Amino acid sequence: MEFLGTTQLASYCGTKKSCLFPDLAPTTTTKDTYQYYYLPGYRYLSSWRPSLLHKVVSVPPSSDKQFNPTGRLPTILPVSRSALHARYSTRDWHHANMVQLKGSEAFRYCADRLNTDSMRLMQDKDQLTYQMQEDSRRNLGERISNIDFWRSELSYELECLLKETHDLETAKKRLECAADEMEGPLKIALECLYHREKRKGIDLVHDDVEKNLMKEVDVFKDCQGILTKLAQKISQQLGINRDAQHALEQDLSDKNSAHFIDEKCFNLRNTSDSISFYHGVEKADGTVSVPTTWAKFSEDNIRCSQHARANSAKLREDAEVGLESTSVEMWNHFINTNSAFNNRIAEVADAKNKLEAQLAKILQEIFQTEDTIMLLERSIKAKEYPLKVAQTRLEGRTRRPNIELCRDAPQFQLVTEVYTIDNTLQTLKQRLQEAYDTLQMLIHNKSKLEHDICVKANSFFIDKKCMDMRKVFPSTPRLIGYT
Repeated sequence: MEFLGTTQLASYCGTKKSCLFPDLAPTTTTKDTYQYYYLPGYRYLSSWRPSLLHKVVSVPPSSDKQFNPTGRLPTILPVSRSALHARYSTRDWHHANMVQLKGSEAFRYCADRLNTDSMRLMQDKDQLTYQMQEDSRRNLGERISNIDFWRSELSYELECLLKETHDLETAKKRLECAADEMEGPLKIALECLYHREKRKGIDLVHDDVEKNLMKEVDVFKDCQGILTKLAQKISQQLGINRDAQHALEQDLSDKNSAHFIDEKCFNLRNTSDSISFYHGVEKADGTVSVPTTWAKFSEDNIRCSQHARANSAKLREDAEVGLESTSVEMWNHFINTNSAFNNRIAEVADAKNKLEAQLAKILQEIFQTEDTIMLLERSIKAKEYPLKVAQTRLEGRTRRPNIELCRDAPQFQLVTEVYTIDNTLQTLKQRLQEAYDTLQMLIHNKSKLEHDICVKANSFFIDKKCMDMRKVFPSTPRLIGYT
């Protein structure tokens, strides 16, 4: 294939020797005054072209015997010749005419062959130019189709990536909302532990409520940490998604620009107004890729986006599972702690009621003991007069004279009576002391019961206050991030 603008020489257009005439003498030509026009961008090949102007032929000097084919008279007549004699013969004249005719015929034949070859050459080059232009247009159309294909693929992938990024951002917001919602229950559980530290005495017990509260605090912190870590992973994945999105948008923008340029080039015609010469543009190669690497670049961008979408979907699934599991776990611990609170409140209330009942009995016993003491004191006081009578009688009988101091029955009876009354008084006084001791014990027990009742009342009040605080707990939708 030849470059456009070159002249194709037929094999039969070369210089041939004539069989009729001798070779003509070599001639010299001057430079053509016509400037040749070359197409831009193609090599300038020297090709023979017909001259538009005549050429000056110089004939070498000859002897007088040679004829002058032009028949032109010399300007200076030879002195030795006679002006009346002819310079050429008839045979020379006929020979010159014949040479002129045959030379003209040969030149006409060559010109006709040249014209015929030129027409065929122009047709071939026109057809080649048209075919090449059609091939270029077809290639541009195929290129536009390829760009359209990758544009559609990039647009679809970008749309899927944007949707996935939006869903991932929603999942991140849900995780953050769920983590924030855990602050309230966690704070309430800690306050319950602090309030229960205000219990007194024996009620400062490490019971099931305290165990459940401590476990609840740990569970809430662990759940909050899990959701926070998932939110951080999603933040990192969002950065990766934005990088993939930027690559897709940049590639799609480049494809749109290339599609616009190639479509504009595809629509160019020979009659378009915007065409012009750009000398040397075919020598400047600014390409940075080949079709294989060009397609691989977009394919890599799409694969990177698909990988990012797959990781995003996995993170969203993990976030959904984490939200569900933490919600269920928190509700279970919340219910267990409330159940422990209710059981503890019932136990404290039952113990308080029993203590109050016992206090009532103690008070009744104290009243009866006080009444018994009063009766004992009266009984002791009542025994003093018989003792005085018996002792007075014995003292009076000691004043009997002489033999009358007889140890008779009255004497024995009075002595027995004095001893008996004295023993009775000692017994009653001992019992009175015991009654006083019992009364003191009852009063002390009463004081302890009142203190225990106060302690139980304080514990009951604290647990009831904690239960009132725990009446508000985030619902399941709020625990899984929905506001």
